[in-house]
Amino acid sequence: MKKFISSILFTLVTFVSVAQSHEIGFSFGGSNYIGDIGRTNYIYPNQFAGGLVYKYNINPRIVARGTYTYLPIKGNDIDSDNAYRKNQGRSFSNTIHEIAVGIEINYFDYNIANYKTRYTPYLFVEFAAFNYRAPESLTPDNNVLFRSDFSYGIPVGVGFKGQLINNIAISFEIGARYTFTDELDYSTAEISALNFTGNGNDWYVFSGLAIVYTFGKPQCYSGLTK
Repeated sequence: MKKFISSILFTLVTFVSVAQSHEIGFSFGGSNYIGDIGRTNYIYPNQFAGGLVYKYNINPRIVARGTYTYLPIKGNDIDSDNAYRKNQGRSFSNTIHEIAVGIEINYFDYNIANYKTRYTPYLFVEFAAFNYRAPESLTPDNNVLFRSDFSYGIPVGVGFKGQLINNIAISFEIGARYTFTDELDYSTAEISALNFTGNGNDWYVFSGLAIVYTFGKPQCYSGLTK
């Protein structure tokens, strides 16, 4: 048994010592929504949002990433520049819990272990599943009853990242999510009183910073500048 445990530990230590770089940390910033109520600005963070980040550097240009993000959203027709919306006088608030996986494409080779490759812009695309509150029915006195529901989205965005100090890196990114639902603002075709005429499926956006700790020894990439 001791030999077996020692063998497992040796294998784990060996894997970590030659593994490609991992990054783990947290993000914080602001969220906003674009839909049938309120403003239509695509980048207008007005709620505090944040989450967790994990990245696996496949090579200096390609990164696999996974995130969990907490994203409150709200809208109010009073804030709209559209006269029709102002006259409607609608408002809502919702909370999104999002899990996403995808890839990040670095514009330059990126490896904070080399002073020549410590900063780069990047693009990313992900597939996301998220939980939110959706309208289910109206009471006789027109109060909305809700259910917990799930839907999917396609996050895409841009960012810039680089070394902050030692093994700690920082990034700034903006990511817009196209969703496969129109119910984030409580609009639904299933309830006539909540069947708003609008812009189709809803969007939401996260703009913010991420701070990550990098660990694991990267492989000797053939394309990396020495």
